Amino acid sequence: MKKTYFLVAALCVATPAFAESLPERTGINSAMGIAPKTDDFIQGAVWSDLFEIQSSQQALSEPSLKDFASKMIEDHHKTSAELKQIVSDNNINNMLPVDVDESSQKKLDTLHGLHDESFVRQYRQDQITTHENALSLFQRYAKNGDNPALKKWAASTVPTLEEHLRLAKNLPQ
Repeated sequence: MKKTYFLVAALCVATPAFAESLPERTGINSAMGIAPKTDDFIQGAVWSDLFEIQSSQQALSEPSLKDFASKMIEDHHKTSAELKQIVSDNNINNMLPVDVDESSQKKLDTLHGLHDESFVRQYRQDQITTHENALSLFQRYAKNGDNPALKKWAASTVPTLEEHLRLAKNLPQ
């Protein structure tokens, strides 16, 4: 009986970590150009915003990154607010994540332990990777998403993500 309770408790704790569908989590959808499910899109967008904000808060103390980091914080707070409003206005039944996913948390922990040039290099790489992933997510949803309001928002956000990616690639190496 104790084993059953333990298994149920373990599943309850683990479920949020696996909330994103397997095809989206493994990158299969991205590789095939398949639009994410609405829940996966929302979750991915929130996780991306949270990572951008939190990693950029760490970067504010680095002079060569300060302007870029400030822009990321401002822009990603804006997209987070827009997404929350769309979810609310359209009665989309989705619990928005309140913190980054496990892999993003590992990246944040790594950044926290770095300083100077090693921090700048890692932050730059994380920004490029995260923006490439976000851009793919938004482009796929904008093209074939199933919620009209989110689809329109995704399409309108793509140019900002493209600009962020361009800026990230121009950060010091």
